[in-house]
Amino acid sequence: MPPERSATPGEGRLSVALDATPLLGSPTGVGAFVAGALGGLVARGDLDVSAFAVSWRRRRGVVGLVPPGVGTAQRAMPARPLHRAWKRIPLPPVEWFVGRRHVVHGTSFVVPPSRTAARVVTVHDLTVVRFPELCDGPTLAFPAQIRRAIAQGAWVHTPSAFVAGEVVEAFGADPERVVAVHHGIPPLGPPPPGTTVPVGGAVPAPGLRPVVLPPGTGRYVLSIGTVEPRKDYPTLVRAFSDLAASTPDLALVIVGRDGWGAQRLHEAVAASPFRGRIVRPGYLDDAGLGAALAGASALAYPSVYEGFGFPPLQAMAAGVPVVTTSVGAVPEVVGDAALLVAPGDADGLAGALASVLSGPAVADALVARGRKRSAEFSWSTCAEGLAHLYRRASDERTGTAARRQGGRRWTSR
Repeated sequence: MPPERSATPGEGRLSVALDATPLLGSPTGVGAFVAGALGGLVARGDLDVSAFAVSWRRRRGVVGLVPPGVGTAQRAMPARPLHRAWKRIPLPPVEWFVGRRHVVHGTSFVVPPSRTAARVVTVHDLTVVRFPELCDGPTLAFPAQIRRAIAQGAWVHTPSAFVAGEVVEAFGADPERVVAVHHGIPPLGPPPPGTTVPVGGAVPAPGLRPVVLPPGTGRYVLSIGTVEPRKDYPTLVRAFSDLAASTPDLALVIVGRDGWGAQRLHEAVAASPFRGRIVRPGYLDDAGLGAALAGASALAYPSVYEGFGFPPLQAMAAGVPVVTTSVGAVPEVVGDAALLVAPGDADGLAGALASVLSGPAVADALVARGRKRSAEFSWSTCAEGLAHLYRRASDERTGTAARRQGGRRWTSR
């Protein structure tokens, strides 16, 4: 039975329920946001934080995935029937399942209807609006869900000012109710002593997938992310093929499981004359990814669109120079700490990578700027911005305070 009592006004604590469904199953960028945000929020003294999962069978799985101090009491929430119902009417309210709360936060494009709680929905990006041809069926339903939430009075959280502007433009949302709060950086485990990176014929050790370079190579360009059209790995393969001809010791390592549309990458690799130097270890856990970053000569991030972008920041924090595309929120996130190229420009990408690999001058300057830049992003700062948003939303809902400073965007700077 979920708790039926929220924090009282006299306690000065705001009760907030976050949708932790993205923590279940295979980890994603949205899951990393939920984990980081929960950790930052529960560390504060002014919030009563709980998590729920919109799932019938797997809901108890979040118990072991949330930080200590985060409540997990809830009734079962069958996902398919609820989502079908919420598309038509604002019932049943979230309070039926998690008890009374001041605020409910839908962390991935959808926020449940509520009876009394203020509602906040996170819109991570608008790929579905800008590039619908790059999206699968379930994703194409997001615009209607976002529009419905806004019409019903939900506040919108975005991970960047860029996406906030897109939400205002695409949905006609009130700019004062669309708040940008930068994410922190997902932590990675330290690389095991003596670990080399990437795969070849190595046998993975328990709990780790080490990456061993193909014979004859000693350096590698790393790329991280689920294989899907938005990541544009075929352009990266073409850029690597241009570099590989004059750089015989170089390999390309693409970390990430296959998503929809992965066939384009498979075909690009098969067509490359240097396919034997292209390594795909699949998904790596935090320790394996930390090891992969520790040994990389550069990170390539060739996306055609991003609402934030964790891998460039993770690389910067690990002291790895970054080459990425100047799309979406990427320039806002990386600042002057990465080399930027146009999306889809294989020649430009190859040239930028060549400048990083040709000597220490460019690489060392990027590493120094990258470490400084990445230090500006933390989950505590993210939590501060979210807490400020929650109080604004709750104050408006309850009418207990005048509307606070409008339109302020909390970022990591």
